[in-house]
Amino acid sequence: MTLSELDSILEKASIPEHSAAFMHAMSGGEPFLEGHYLFIAAEDWLLAMGYPLADEYRAEEFEKSLSRALQRTGAGDCWAICPDLPQRLKPHCCNRDSYYILPTDAAFPPRLNRLARRAADCLKVEESAVFTAAHRRLWAEFIGRKELPPNVRELYARTESVLGCAPGLSLLNAWDSNGNLAASLLLDSAPCRFSSYLIGAHSRIHYTPYASDLLFHEMIGRAAENGKAYLHLGLGVNAGIRRFKTKWGAVPGLPYEMAKWQENGAKKENSRLMLQMLSAMPRDTLSKEQFMASLPKRRRFRMLWEIEKDGCTSWIGGTAHFFCFSFENSFRKLFENVDTVLFEGPLDQVSLDQVSAAGRHPDPQVPRLSDALTRAEISSLERVVGGPRGFWSFLLGAPSPPPPDVGYFLSRTRPWMAFFSLWTSFLARHGWNQSVDLEAWHLAHDMGKAVRTMETIPEQIETLDRIRFERIVNFLRQCRRWKQYIRRFERAYLNGEVDRLSGTSVEFPTRSGQVIGRRDIVFLERMRPYLENGRCAVFVGSAHMINLPRLITEAGFTIRRSR
Repeated sequence: MTLSELDSILEKASIPEHSAAFMHAMSGGEPFLEGHYLFIAAEDWLLAMGYPLADEYRAEEFEKSLSRALQRTGAGDCWAICPDLPQRLKPHCCNRDSYYILPTDAAFPPRLNRLARRAADCLKVEESAVFTAAHRRLWAEFIGRKELPPNVRELYARTESVLGCAPGLSLLNAWDSNGNLAASLLLDSAPCRFSSYLIGAHSRIHYTPYASDLLFHEMIGRAAENGKAYLHLGLGVNAGIRRFKTKWGAVPGLPYEMAKWQENGAKKENSRLMLQMLSAMPRDTLSKEQFMASLPKRRRFRMLWEIEKDGCTSWIGGTAHFFCFSFENSFRKLFENVDTVLFEGPLDQVSLDQVSAAGRHPDPQVPRLSDALTRAEISSLERVVGGPRGFWSFLLGAPSPPPPDVGYFLSRTRPWMAFFSLWTSFLARHGWNQSVDLEAWHLAHDMGKAVRTMETIPEQIETLDRIRFERIVNFLRQCRRWKQYIRRFERAYLNGEVDRLSGTSVEFPTRSGQVIGRRDIVFLERMRPYLENGRCAVFVGSAHMINLPRLITEAGFTIRRSR
């Protein structure tokens, strides 16, 4: 799409999704026009915006443009948003709402004016396009305590990457006198007639009363100064969000309906590909031995304890973030006897991405591992992590997936990010592709259990930052002993022998008092109400099971190895 076409769309835009550069940066899809309608497509998916850029909306006209877009892209997974879905899409409707708009010449409610002025006495407001470490902490804190739809969580996860890619995007920030970020809004001023409020967050850790009200007040005033006729505040979503928007005077504007479906052509193509795959399979029937060998390797989960008090029974298990066996059968049997499953922290993909983003963007003062290791030590680490390469890989018949960029992790990421990235690459090369806690997390969700966490993402990042730099350096220097370490750990873990998990000659960075001992007390406090109610399963890292049983006993519970 040309710049003139993009500018023309922004001139006629009526909804936030008409900001084509933002939509491209957020989704990775390519914008194009069919008739008076904007579409975004990539690979095998299509998003259709049924809000015309000229004339009034007519369902028949939109459906014709949609048909041409489907023929053009051959998309399978499809989404459409419009004021009123065409008849054939109504069975696929998955959401109904309204866009909320706020005229910039609307009078401010007197009470909100007073609250905004009160917040302005202790906060400094500035607008920028820079996503700082403070923003990463605020975003992580906010989504860690909120139940947000996946598409909204994705907006938070991608904020940093889209800021520099889409003209018109900015952050409106409120900073307190100590330099802490109290609140922030992501805005899009690219459309000519309006500005869009996309997402926002306020901090409870660095809480300032009415910080969000101050930013809303500023947002409205700046939009008016920039000649915008109104603000797009997005969809109502739920009662709480609607109340916040309407208290400023926002009113429902355009109606919104969303459909999600898969085109029949895509289904036929998927069926054709599956038939091709089946026809290419060997005709011989698998023997029982071959079938069993094709399944993931499974073992009985022995790292499990039973907790009892006043007739209420719960369980606690020690996990391994990375391992070489599955414990699905044991977990499935365990979860049949529980209602709630607790984990250290959230393990959904967006939360994991938040941790990764924090690790890849260290503050300038954070030391770099590349400065603490010699060139010879780095070369040794590259060989251990990457495995045999070139001629030796060919000679040994070893697979050669692209090795991680050791230099990048050592010099450009936080020390704990470098340690985990290189360690997991080494483990994967040795077949450790399972994750005990992730397996339990997904199974608990699949079985409909109430899943809770004992830490937020900001708390977990703070813990990772507490890992002593010297311990990480020492562990990386001993990389040639890692293979011996994982063999010893595998035997101890499968047998449930907690005592043998510590005291090895290779000092694992996270097994220190700063990381384990401090969190043991926090975990006990946060799991205790669930243990007292019973029918709960708790999962913590296996190293926590060295001291937690003693603390649980001292808290008045009976704890014993589960049979």
